[in-house]
Amino acid sequence: MANRTDVRRYRGLGPFAALFFLWLYLPILVVIIYSFNENRLVSVWSGFSLKWYAAALQNQNLMNAVKTSLSVAAIATIAATAIALMAALVLVRAKGVKFRRLSETIINLPLILPEIVLSVAVLILFSQIGFSNGFLKLVVAHTTFCTPFAFLPIRARLQGMEMDFEEASADLYAGKWTTFQRVTLPLIAPGVFAGAMLAFVISMDDFITSNMLNSGGATTLPVYIFGLIKQGTTPELNAISTIIILVSLLVAALALFIQSRGGGSMIDD
Repeated sequence: MANRTDVRRYRGLGPFAALFFLWLYLPILVVIIYSFNENRLVSVWSGFSLKWYAAALQNQNLMNAVKTSLSVAAIATIAATAIALMAALVLVRAKGVKFRRLSETIINLPLILPEIVLSVAVLILFSQIGFSNGFLKLVVAHTTFCTPFAFLPIRARLQGMEMDFEEASADLYAGKWTTFQRVTLPLIAPGVFAGAMLAFVISMDDFITSNMLNSGGATTLPVYIFGLIKQGTTPELNAISTIIILVSLLVAALALFIQSRGGGSMIDD
């Protein structure tokens, strides 16, 4: 009997899947191709050139925006992952926690609310307390909405992990910190890494909050790209987009590689 899960049994699924991926990735392919266009007019191909990549890398304002985005994303990722890890440990592992469901709802609230609502709320709060540092405002805001994205993979990893190893560690007279450091954290490391990568990507990709809190020279890459679009689309913008796509693919590949290695080492142990 043929395997019911074998997709080759369903006629027409292959062309449909090919059409779906073509529809999904064709715009990205067009952006990549026209990033090598020598002509300044995006829609008119006049020859192959790398000058727009050189122009993008020599654009000081662009490099400053990249540095700002990377700095904000790195700090927000570390803070959001640490908060999410502590919250997941308390809500999943601790006993006798009151209002567990309510606490999870509060943590995941940024996922439920429209981002514009959260951005306006943060903007009003910073205005009321007189918080004017543009960079720190971005870090705090990004940490807030990145925390639930880091929380979900960590909680899922903890919920799927039996307590046998932790109980065995306690039977061997290991303290709670030693058990967490030597047993729990290595076992949930793939979930922690996945949550951190998700938080990093969300922070790098954010536009609405970054645009509303843009002040004091703290301009992130999405906000800067939006400013370029208002001036007109050029192959330099395509080159910037292609570089971002390449970096995103490298980060995703690195995440998959580390998760596969981490999962294998846990099985071997």
